[in-house]
Amino acid sequence: MLKIKENVDLKELEKYGFKPRYNVDTGEIVEYYINFENCIQSINIYTCSRLIYADYVKAYKVYDVLYDLIKADLVEKVDDSK
Repeated sequence: MLKIKENVDLKELEKYGFKPRYNVDTGEIVEYYINFENCIQSINIYTCSRLIYADYVKAYKVYDVLYDLIKADLVEKVDDSK
């Protein structure tokens, strides 16, 4: 599983097409997400865990974004066997 590194400002994700989603009650950002046109597919990054969750309906679009995040050294691999 991939995780956004702790030293990365999550606002930097906006450079890669991510948009913030706010809690309607508190106004705090709860996640950054990116939706792809014409398909049921998205990538979500929850701000409390920094973990990346993706729907792999058309994986090539997800892989392109993940590749860009990896090349920018914004993510790290974490053990998800817990």
